[in-house]
Amino acid sequence: MNIDIQRFCVNRKIAPGMGITPFFQLVSQLGLNKVELRNDMSGGSVTDDLSPQAVRELAQRYGIEILSINALYPFNCPDEALMARAKALLETAKETGARALVLCPLNDGTPVAARQTIDALRQLAPLFAEYDVEGLVEPLGFPFSSLRSAREAAALIHEAGAPFRLLVDTFHHALWPDAERELATLDINRVGLVHLSGVEDPRPMEQLTDEQRIMLSDADRLNSAAQVRRLEELGYRGAYSFEPFSSVMESWSGQEIERQIRQGMALIQQACG
Repeated sequence: MNIDIQRFCVNRKIAPGMGITPFFQLVSQLGLNKVELRNDMSGGSVTDDLSPQAVRELAQRYGIEILSINALYPFNCPDEALMARAKALLETAKETGARALVLCPLNDGTPVAARQTIDALRQLAPLFAEYDVEGLVEPLGFPFSSLRSAREAAALIHEAGAPFRLLVDTFHHALWPDAERELATLDINRVGLVHLSGVEDPRPMEQLTDEQRIMLSDADRLNSAAQVRRLEELGYRGAYSFEPFSSVMESWSGQEIERQIRQGMALIQQACG
């Protein structure tokens, strides 16, 4: 049950100090061909100081497929400003050739009613269709998230009649207490992408933040490699994207990033072998 290496993807969050060109070069040197771009990098732009067309041309030069841009937030609180951000990000996605835009829910402890989330999905769906970009809804497992459950997210997408799919994150999966029970009932075909990271920090799960998210290791408390094996058993055949968040990565060299990615892939192959 080994995973084809071309199903692995690298989220740009792993290389916060690296420009897009060396990032694409690193991914290519690893023998991989999939990346995710972000709108929360230090430069404040998805494409740094490059034009979207220049990024598209760089991706073509290095044989890179841009799976997504992370992220539209908070997608379930639609107002004029959010819709403007959505349009701008979708424009960038179309121009760079990114296949999808990730949608993250409000994450500040404020409850958001199911009806409001459904209405948000219905408002956003025509805009995504206009730009021919896929929407990937990512439930966040934090206790203060307004949408923690993948099963609930799938139900809301269905009720909204929106053509969006789910983004499952092994970190957020581990933080949501009912996630494993729900996974068995989830239509795995509705999962469009999986994010991978690891945690070794010993604090209680409910106290974990993005800062504790590193790469996969033998001491990973999230059991991300085992989560991948479970997803494979359920029939998932999409991409797995490495998305650590810790500030420790600001000091990583290109060599260390490459080592960490190779180790992560090896651990997953060992778990699935």
